[in-house]
Amino acid sequence: MTDNAILQSRRQTALPRGIGTAFPVFAQRAEGSELWDVEGNRYIDFAAGIAVLNTGHRHPKVMEAVRAQLDGFTHTAFQIVPYEPYVAVCERLNALAPFSDPAKSILFSTGAEAVENAIKIARAHTGRSGVVAFSGAFHGRTTFTMALTGKVAPYKKKFGISPAGVFHVPFPAESHGVTVAESLRALETLFRADIDPTDVAAIIIEPVQGEGGFLPAPTELLVALREIANKHGIVLIADEIQTGFARTGKMFGIEHSGVEPDLVTIAKALAGGFPLSGVIGRAEIMDAPETGGLGGTYAGSPVACAAALAVLDVIAEENLVDRANAIGSKIKAALEKASRRNDIAPIAYIRGPGSMVAFDIVSRTDGGPDAATTKKVIQAAIADGLILLSCGIHGNTIRLLNPLTISDALLDEGLEKLERALVAGGN
Repeated sequence: MTDNAILQSRRQTALPRGIGTAFPVFAQRAEGSELWDVEGNRYIDFAAGIAVLNTGHRHPKVMEAVRAQLDGFTHTAFQIVPYEPYVAVCERLNALAPFSDPAKSILFSTGAEAVENAIKIARAHTGRSGVVAFSGAFHGRTTFTMALTGKVAPYKKKFGISPAGVFHVPFPAESHGVTVAESLRALETLFRADIDPTDVAAIIIEPVQGEGGFLPAPTELLVALREIANKHGIVLIADEIQTGFARTGKMFGIEHSGVEPDLVTIAKALAGGFPLSGVIGRAEIMDAPETGGLGGTYAGSPVACAAALAVLDVIAEENLVDRANAIGSKIKAALEKASRRNDIAPIAYIRGPGSMVAFDIVSRTDGGPDAATTKKVIQAAIADGLILLSCGIHGNTIRLLNPLTISDALLDEGLEKLERALVAGGN
């Protein structure tokens, strides 16, 4: 018989410290919006594997599709012997593309792979190498995506100087004191001082920053970036890895703005917990790389493709886009009510579209970020059976990423646990 303490000891001996773990509890089984650890403790999951499980743990339709694929084959490498599920997923993604031009898609395994390949495609299309990203962004942990990520600790610390050709401008957010006008002026300065726009292949942006603090990109900024990209022949990339597949109350987060990107990176919720990512793009741009320039041994796993087709069915059949908006409204109402209490950890800046909701925990004395109290709240939550995640450049943002299939009863129970955690953390 094992327990969490034994497994934690084994983990510390066997694994390097570079891989962090939020909680020393080890999963044994999960279903829907609930998870049980090896000691039988039950948790309501408000993390969903970092926005991976929009359709919940082990959705019956997803599991059925995976079992059927396992009875056929598990791997051939699409570049060697192709298979229909890969093609079918791309057809479905092309139909969902958040732009009006004909689309093509390609599949990979991880979000970082999707971002890296989106940059490769943009460079092949433009013949340029520069890339502009935003402070606070998270685009991955590989060497190049780490360069795009706009946060030093822990993602860049000790890993040396980033590859050349990547530039950052400030991301506009009221809570950070940065306006859209200031961001755009910084971009203009960048084009005058560091890189000519004719040398820029791509601008990449999250419609809602994830790790950066669940900060929605203002529509004004996205409209301006589209105009700048059009003017200078730059590829505009929407990184929808965390925002995609109904999370924000639209299929893709950028759809809230009405702005059409050129490329879209996807991963996380696409395959319901199975590793699958991809790039959706305007066909003329997607066709720029030479044959053989894109791909990967495990890219577009047939098992993950089967899961993805089921996930897309579930999103449509269970109206998860509308459900995300309903869940988000309920969460925000509960948070607004809680914020008026004087016996909880002070909260501010309740925000986020659909069910991509977050809030900041701030100091009672000066209203500034309070990372220490945030940690106390999260620890109180896990002790009470609620899985929560923090984020943000100051470590004081709590993000809520419950599955979109969560029942009203479980959502209410989770929100009650969250309120108790805020009381415990504030005292």
